[in-house]
Amino acid sequence: MSKPIKAIIVDDEPTAREILITHLKNIALIHIEEEFKNALEALYFLKTNTVDIIFLDINMPEVSGLSLGKLVQKETKLIFTTAHREYAVEGFELQAVDYLLKPISFDRLLQAVYKCVGQNVEQQQKELIIAEEDANNFVFIRSDRKMIKIDFSELLYVESLSDYIKIHTQTQTHVTRETISNFEAKLPVNQFIRIHRSFIIAASAIKAYTAEHIEIKSKTLPISRSYRDSVLKFLTKYE
Repeated sequence: MSKPIKAIIVDDEPTAREILITHLKNIALIHIEEEFKNALEALYFLKTNTVDIIFLDINMPEVSGLSLGKLVQKETKLIFTTAHREYAVEGFELQAVDYLLKPISFDRLLQAVYKCVGQNVEQQQKELIIAEEDANNFVFIRSDRKMIKIDFSELLYVESLSDYIKIHTQTQTHVTRETISNFEAKLPVNQFIRIHRSFIIAASAIKAYTAEHIEIKSKTLPISRSYRDSVLKFLTKYE
């Protein structure tokens, strides 16, 4: 496989960053180096680090994405992400690779990544593949002053509690200090899916689902509107 493409995400909306991370996890060629909530943090990072792509929101407080784009356009490729269609002309004047309107679907994002590598979809099918099953089938977490092994085959769902997460398994629940996004990055992408900013579920644990909810054991978990497209696309693999 080709060398991974290093990328960062710059967006002041946490949900928008989470959706991008969820989608990009499923593109094996992309490696997310960092995520930033404003342009100044990203600019500071870029003074000492190089990346191949910046996924960049436009309408942000203090320093806009367009201003950051003007400063770094010669060093990296830009993919603008915004809810405002009216910025498109300015974005393309900065020679952005693409301009994605929110809410961003996985297919549209994948198309933008294809454009970044400079080849068409057919030429890149072998490179931009959905990530294979992770080599490990477990992870260790810190809980109750010890490291506890969590087998992926036993994991039902993960629940966010701000800076903590609650991990629900077949037999127990564990609480550990970690964000749900960090924990999500450790999970095999073909076995687990983010359905809400507060929930990740195991595909094997699903009893039933609709476009709005997923049933796991006696629990009904919501599918948020922003994740619905990627969740339903993921679940169609099992039909």
